[in-house]
Amino acid sequence: MTRRNFVARLGGALLAAALAGHGLAQSQQARIPRVGFLHPAIPQNNFLASIESLRQGLHELGYDEGRTIVLETRWAEGKLERLPGLAAELVRLKVDVIVAFSSPAVLAAKDATQTIPIVMPVSSDPVADGLVKSLARPGGNITGLSMMAPELGEKRLQILKEVAPQISRPVAVMWNPAYTGMVARFREAQRTAPKIGLEVKSVEVRDSRELESALDAFAHGRPDALLLLADPLTSSQRLRIVEFAAEARIPAIYETRLFAEDGGLISYGPNPNELCRRAATYVDKILKGARPGDLPIEQPSRFELVVNLKTAKALGLAIPRSILVQADKVIE
Repeated sequence: MTRRNFVARLGGALLAAALAGHGLAQSQQARIPRVGFLHPAIPQNNFLASIESLRQGLHELGYDEGRTIVLETRWAEGKLERLPGLAAELVRLKVDVIVAFSSPAVLAAKDATQTIPIVMPVSSDPVADGLVKSLARPGGNITGLSMMAPELGEKRLQILKEVAPQISRPVAVMWNPAYTGMVARFREAQRTAPKIGLEVKSVEVRDSRELESALDAFAHGRPDALLLLADPLTSSQRLRIVEFAAEARIPAIYETRLFAEDGGLISYGPNPNELCRRAATYVDKILKGARPGDLPIEQPSRFELVVNLKTAKALGLAIPRSILVQADKVIE
């Protein structure tokens, strides 16, 4: 081989290597993170606010959807049995993170993958539900936020008693036992009620048929008050529940402001949309290399009190000033 041929071949090999390295770098730079979003409800009305809140949080952190991040959204449309299939679909897409809204979606994602990180924007009691080892060190591939706070059940019942001091019979607690995470919330209300001189009665509703049966039973044996625990079923039926409570003149307290804004008497709890926005910080940390099992689960530190004075007036209730001064929003 002549010296000239050797130099030419060496130069060609170096050029090829440089081009290959440049192509790999371009490929790495071009790869856009993909985030799956799994929700058990129907993508309409206020449920769309959850994905929009996540988008807002990601935007605030510098992500540009379609350019620097891609969202793959999947909705179970109120059919929890669809969640496993949708979770498996996200796994097949090889998303980098799955944002699973509420405990049933988290369980479906957990069953579908033990490697892809899962972020919970909203969960009930992730330790009791067997999703994580502890709030401080979740372990595994799941982290995020929980709506649980020790004082919530007692606080809601205390507010209800102040607003409707005539309560003498057990407070009806309407909840869905088929929805993972609800047991802990019902038991919290059941445990704390005697502390403030109240009793509670379980009213279980697993579907719209059971909901109608429960409302029919209320019509024949009206409770003095109602505590409604929110899940996709009761949230999707909130107009029906709020209208019934108004017609039956039942003072009711709800977990989220959506009910009070739609005519419910009063609500107290964390803002789910704010929790979705906060979930973006977990997505960001994971995409930057953090392990989900090392990220502590955040509990809400701020709770919203919303009072509907128009509904109170229709029920003949005078909302105490002690409640009004605490309210984050008063609807007149």
